[in-house]
Amino acid sequence: MVDYHAANNQSLYSAGGQQIYMEQENDWDRDLLLDPAWEKQQRKTFTAWCNSHLRKSGTQIDNIEEDFRDGLKLMLLLEVISGERLPKPERGKMRVHKINNVNKALDFIASKGVKLVSIGAEETSAKEGLLLWCQRKTAPYKNVNVQNFHISWKDGLAFNALIHRHRPELIDYDKLRKDDPVTNLNNAFEVAERYLDIPKMLDAEDIVGTLRPDEKAIMTYVSCFYHAFSGAQKAETAANRICKVLAVNQENEHLMEDYEKLASDLLEWIRRTIPWLENRAPEKTMTEMQQKLEDFRDYRRVHKPPKVQEKCQLEINFNTLQTKLRLSNRPAFILFALSLLDHLAEKFRQKAAIHESWTDGKEAMLTQKDYETASLSEIKALLKKHEAFESDLAAHQDRVEQIAAIAQELNELDYYDSPSVNARCQKICEQWDALGSLTQSRRESLERTEKQLESIDELYLEYAKRAAPFNNWMEGAMEDLQDMFIVHNIEEIQGLITAHDQFKSTLPEANKERESIQAIHAEVQKIAQYNGIKLAGNNPYTTITPQTIDKKWEKVQQLVPQRDQALQEELARQQSNDHLRRQFANQANMIGPWIQNKMEEIGRISIEMNGTLEDQLTHLRQYEQSIIEYKPNIDQLEGDHQLIQEALIFDNKYTAYTMEHLRVGWEQLLTTIARTINEIENQILTRDAKGISQEQLHEYRTSFNHFDKKRTGIMDSDDFRALLISTGNSLGDAEFGRIMGIVDPNNSGAVTFQAFIDFMSRETTDTDTADQVIASFKILAGDKNYITAEELRRELPPDQAEYCIARMAPYTGPDAVPGALDYMSFSTALYGESDL
Repeated sequence: MVDYHAANNQSLYSAGGQQIYMEQENDWDRDLLLDPAWEKQQRKTFTAWCNSHLRKSGTQIDNIEEDFRDGLKLMLLLEVISGERLPKPERGKMRVHKINNVNKALDFIASKGVKLVSIGAEETSAKEGLLLWCQRKTAPYKNVNVQNFHISWKDGLAFNALIHRHRPELIDYDKLRKDDPVTNLNNAFEVAERYLDIPKMLDAEDIVGTLRPDEKAIMTYVSCFYHAFSGAQKAETAANRICKVLAVNQENEHLMEDYEKLASDLLEWIRRTIPWLENRAPEKTMTEMQQKLEDFRDYRRVHKPPKVQEKCQLEINFNTLQTKLRLSNRPAFILFALSLLDHLAEKFRQKAAIHESWTDGKEAMLTQKDYETASLSEIKALLKKHEAFESDLAAHQDRVEQIAAIAQELNELDYYDSPSVNARCQKICEQWDALGSLTQSRRESLERTEKQLESIDELYLEYAKRAAPFNNWMEGAMEDLQDMFIVHNIEEIQGLITAHDQFKSTLPEANKERESIQAIHAEVQKIAQYNGIKLAGNNPYTTITPQTIDKKWEKVQQLVPQRDQALQEELARQQSNDHLRRQFANQANMIGPWIQNKMEEIGRISIEMNGTLEDQLTHLRQYEQSIIEYKPNIDQLEGDHQLIQEALIFDNKYTAYTMEHLRVGWEQLLTTIARTINEIENQILTRDAKGISQEQLHEYRTSFNHFDKKRTGIMDSDDFRALLISTGNSLGDAEFGRIMGIVDPNNSGAVTFQAFIDFMSRETTDTDTADQVIASFKILAGDKNYITAEELRRELPPDQAEYCIARMAPYTGPDAVPGALDYMSFSTALYGESDL
C-alpha cells in the first residue's frame, strides 16, 4: 500500500510533483464516474445521511431512486432539515401528482439559494473551513496529517483523533496502529454511532478497498462529527452558565435557612421567657422573694446577654442576605413562614373562585335535549364537543383535589375560619360529583342517537369520497387550461405543448371516473326510493352535486382545443424573437468579460500591496481614469437593449449577461475602484490615528486575503462565515447575523478590510440575565420548550441537577410529554420575575 503521508513530503511536492499529483487526481475523478462500486458507495452514504434526518419523523428510505420518486419523502426530508413547512403535497397516484410534488421540493430548494449543479465559491469556502477545523483538531496526534478529504482519512487515525480530541474517554488512541486501517475505521465508526448518535455511513472496506476514497462521502461523514462536537461545546457552555447561577441561588437559600432557624430558636426562647417575666404573683416568704430576685439577676447577667448577641447576629445575617440577593439580581427575602396561613387561605379562595366560575352553567348545558332534533353531522359535532368537555372536566380534577388538600392543610394548622372553608369545599365536591354523573348520562344519550342515524348516513359517504377529489381535479384542470402562460424561449413553449398533450391522454380515464361517480349517486336515489327513505336536503358530506360535475366536465371539454390554439400561436411568436436575442448577445459577450477582467485587476492591485499605502493610492487613481474612458461602449449596448425591450424579450440563452447585470457590473466596477481608493485612504488614517504598524496591517491583510476567494478586496458573508468556522466556532444564524450587523451595518452583504480591522479589536462583556439562562436551558433541552429530569442529570452536576428537578414546575404546554419540566418559569423565578 502506498504511504501517502510520506509521498506528501517527497515526490508529490518536489519539482514538477504538483503537476503529476493534479493529473493523477483528474484520472481518479474520471475513473470514479465509471466505477459501479463508487456509485454504490454514493447511494449508501447519501441514504444513511437522509435516514439520519428522516428518523426524527419516524420514517426512513431504502432505495433513493424509488422512495423519492413521488416526492413525498423528499418534501418531508426538506421540512426536517429546514424546520419549515412546505406546501401541502398531492396524494394522488397519477404521474402528474408525483411530478408536482417533486417540483414543489425543487422550488423550495431554489428559494433558499441552493444551487442544484456545480460547486460555487460558497461550497469551496465551507470545505476549506471544515478542512482547517480538522487540521487544528488533529494537529497534536502522531501519524495524522489531514491535507484533503480522501487519502488523509484512509488509515482511520484521523477519525479516531477527532473523537479522542473531544471525548478522550471513548478512544484509547495509543493502542491504534497505522498498519491496521480496517480496525481503526471500524472502531471510530462504531464509537460514533453508539456514543455520538452519528449513523454509520460507510464501511471500512469501502474506504480501504479503493485507491482513493470518495471525497464527498468523507466530507459528509466528517461534517457529522463537526456538528456533533459543536453541539457538545454549546451544551458545556450552557451547563457552566446554569451551574454558576444555581451556585448563587443555593448559597442564598442556605443563608435563608440559617436565618429562619436562628429566628425560630430566638422566638421560641422569647415565647417561653415572657410568661416568666410577666409573673407578678407575690411570694409568701422572704426566702422565696429573695430567690425570685436572684433568679431575675441571673436572667440579666447570664441568659439575656447571649440572646441580645443572637438578635444582633440575626440582624447582621438579614442585612448580609439582602445585600447578596440585591447584588445577584434576586428578589428581597420575605419571612414566608409568618404569613403561611393567610397565604394558604388566599390561595384556597382564589382556586375556589376559579373553579366556581368554571362550573357556572355547566349543569344546564349537560341537561339540555338539543340532540333530539339534530342531524347526524350535528350529533357528531355534539359528541366532539362533549369529548372536549370531558377532557376539560378531567383536567379540572387536579384543581378540585388541590382545593381539598388546601382545606385539609388549613384544618391541620387550626385556621380560624376553618368552618367556612370546610363548607365551601364540601359544596364544591358535591357539585363535582353531580357534574360527573350528568356528563356520563349525556354521553350515553348522544351515542344512542348517533347509532340511530348512522345507517342513513352511510349511503352518502361513498359518493362524497369519490366526488371531492374528482371535482378538485376538474377545477385544477380548468385553472391550468385557462392559466395565462409566459414563456421566454422556444424550449419553454415546446415543454408546455408536451405537458398539454400528456394531459389530453388522461381524459378517457377521467371520464370513466366521472361515470362511476354518477352511478353511485343514482344508486343512492334508487335505494332511498325502494326503502321509502325521505332524504333530508342535500348530501351532508359534500356540496358537489351531479349537475355540478357534468357542468364542469363540459367546461373542460371546451377549454382543451382553446388551449391548443393558444400554444401554437405562442410557438410562432417565440421563433420570431430568437433573431433579436442573438444580436444583443454578440456585443454583451465582449463587454461582460472586459468588466470582469477589470474587477479582477482591481482586486489584484489592492491585494498585492506593492509599495507604501501612498504609492498604492496614486496607482489606483490612474487606473480609475482609464475605466471611465470605456463608457461609450456601454452606451452603445444600451441602444441594442432598447430593441430587446420593445420586443418584450426577457431572457437570452445565447449570453449569460443581461443589461441589468452589465449595468450593475459597470456600477460595481466604478464603486469598487472608488471603494478601494477609499479603503487605502482609511488605512492611512487608521495607521496614523491608532498607531498600527505597517507589519500589523500586513498581517491583517494576509488573513483577510486568504478568505477573499473572489480577489475583489471585499469579503462576502460566506467567506466571513468560513473564517469564523476555521477558528472552531459554530455559529447559529442569530449570532452570525449579530456579527454581520457590526461589520456590515448597511446590509450590503460585504465586509470591507476596514470593517475587518475594527471587528478584530472589538470585545464584549457578558452578564447573567434570565433570558440567557433560558437560552442555555433550551440548548440542553435540544431546542424543546421543556426539559426532562434525565437531560438535567446528564448535563449538570448531581446536586444542581436534583436542585432543578425539585424546584421546576411541570410543563403544561401543548407539546408536553410525561415528566416534562418548565425551565422557563424556573429561570425567571431565579431573578424574581416569577414565583419559584
